[in-house]
Amino acid sequence: MQWTGVLPAITTPFDAQLEVDHRVLAAHAQRLLAAGCAGIVALGSLGEAATLEREEKLAILATLAQTLGGKAPLAAGISALSTADAVALAHAAEATGCTGLMVLPPYVYRGDWRETKAHVSAILRATRLSCMLYNNPVAYGTDFLPEQIEELAAENANLHAVKESSTDARRVTAIRALCGDRLQILVGVDDCVLEGVAMGAVGWIAGVTNALPEDTVALFEAARAGDTETAAALNRWLLPLLRMDTVPKFVQLIKLIQQEAGLGSERVRPPRLEVVGAEREAALAAIHAALSTANAQRGRAVQPAGRA
Repeated sequence: MQWTGVLPAITTPFDAQLEVDHRVLAAHAQRLLAAGCAGIVALGSLGEAATLEREEKLAILATLAQTLGGKAPLAAGISALSTADAVALAHAAEATGCTGLMVLPPYVYRGDWRETKAHVSAILRATRLSCMLYNNPVAYGTDFLPEQIEELAAENANLHAVKESSTDARRVTAIRALCGDRLQILVGVDDCVLEGVAMGAVGWIAGVTNALPEDTVALFEAARAGDTETAAALNRWLLPLLRMDTVPKFVQLIKLIQQEAGLGSERVRPPRLEVVGAEREAALAAIHAALSTANAQRGRAVQPAGRA
C-alpha cells in the first residue's frame, strides 16, 4: 500500500434509525474516489468507530472492499480496549480484503512506553498488511515520540507510515530526521496540511474531504506541487472548515458540512448529539460562507441540500 495522497477518513452514514446505511456508504466512497482521493480510511475517530459493534465494523469494511474492488487502497482503523480485541480486529480486517491498517493506541488505558509498545507491536506482528501508526496525543493522551516511532519501525518491517496528528509540524521534520525515507508521513489534522506538506508529509488523512472532496484534493495537490499561490488561495476560504476538524465536536461539525454540501447527513450516534442553538448557528454561518466562496468560483449559487 502506498500511503500517499489524500486518504479521507470516511464518515459512517446512518439512516433514520441510526443503523449503518451501506448504500449511502458505498456511493460516498465512489464519490470520494471520483474526486481524486487516493484511497479510503475507514473506522477512524471520524467514522465513529467507538460506537460501532464488531459486526458493524466488519460489515462496513466488506461494503467498502466490494465497492473499491481493488482499484484503490482501503485501510481499516484498529482500535480497541484490549490488545486481544485489537489483534482479532486486525485479523478480520485482513480477511475482509483491506489493503492496510491504521493502528491506534488502546482506548481508555494510557500505559507507559513498554506497555504501549507491546500493544502496537502485537497488532503489527499479527498481520502481513502494510500498517500506519496513528499518533494523536491530543485525542488519546498517548504521544508516540519520534524516537519511539523510530524504534517501532526498526523492529516491524510492515510499519510503513505515520499519521501525525500532534498539531506540531516540527514533528514531521523530527521523524524524517530519524527515519529518512523509511516511513511515509501523513498529516492527520486538517488545518495543518500546508505546514505538514511543507515539512515533507506525502499524504493527508483528511476529514473535511468528506464534504468538499475536489477542493481539498486541489489544496493538497497544490501544496505538494509547490504552487503556494493556489494553495494559499484555497486554504484561505477552507480554513474555517478545516479548523472544525480540531475541536471535540469535529464529527458532528464535519457531518454538518457534508449535509450542507449535499454529500451526506449530520446524523451521529449517541453519546454524540447534533449541534444546536448558538453553536449550530455559528457553524452554519461559517459553512455557508465557505460554500458561497466555493460555489462562486464554480459559477453557481449555493444550494444547501438539507438532510439526506
